[in-house]
Amino acid sequence: MDARDVADLEDKEYEDLIVANAHPPARNPEVWTALTHPDNLARTYDVITNVHQRAGNVLRKRKAERDLFQTECFARGEEGKREWFATRAEYESWRKRAANFHQMIQRAISELGRVKRSVNRSANHRVAQEQRETLRMLALAVHRHQAAHAREGGVAAQSDYELWRMLDRLTVPVGADSEQVTLRTMLDIYWSDVRPVDEGEGRRAEAELAMRSAPAGKSGRYGGVPRARHVHNGKELA
Repeated sequence: MDARDVADLEDKEYEDLIVANAHPPARNPEVWTALTHPDNLARTYDVITNVHQRAGNVLRKRKAERDLFQTECFARGEEGKREWFATRAEYESWRKRAANFHQMIQRAISELGRVKRSVNRSANHRVAQEQRETLRMLALAVHRHQAAHAREGGVAAQSDYELWRMLDRLTVPVGADSEQVTLRTMLDIYWSDVRPVDEGEGRRAEAELAMRSAPAGKSGRYGGVPRARHVHNGKELA
């Protein structure tokens, strides 16, 4: 029986299957794996919680009925007391079985709670990794956009500068201490392939640096003219 087979069961059959496998020594590992599959886990947890609640309600109701019966019996004197004591063993036997069942279901709920937390951690980690990969792709796209300006010598607009500066403003956690590292640093160290830099790439890197350091879109070194504009045009700007 796999997870899909279990999911197709009616509510009563589903509940009976959970109860039959709640106690580890009597458990069918294959069935329990299907019941705790991420697709079935929420339903399994809800069903077994309802079973636990009903069992607790029955225990409390029978206890109240037993207390009332005792009061009525003792009010009838010795004959009533004998009747109460005569039924005591049967009640205590039932109460012990019901209490053991209640505790077994409680232990199964605790186990399912641990499974849920583990599944949630895995899901959160997967989502975080997917988001991190999306951020990496976005950072690479911004980096390529900036590099294209440097190669082509185009005039950078204010919106270009603001876009590029996001690489220096936005951070991601790295390492066991979750140290915040900028996207540009991530690109330089973790997210980009390492390869030798030729002379032309070196000049483009300097142009990119000039554009990155320009406050409010204006280069402090060239009076508002991004250095990328002069790449490969033969001017001596150094």
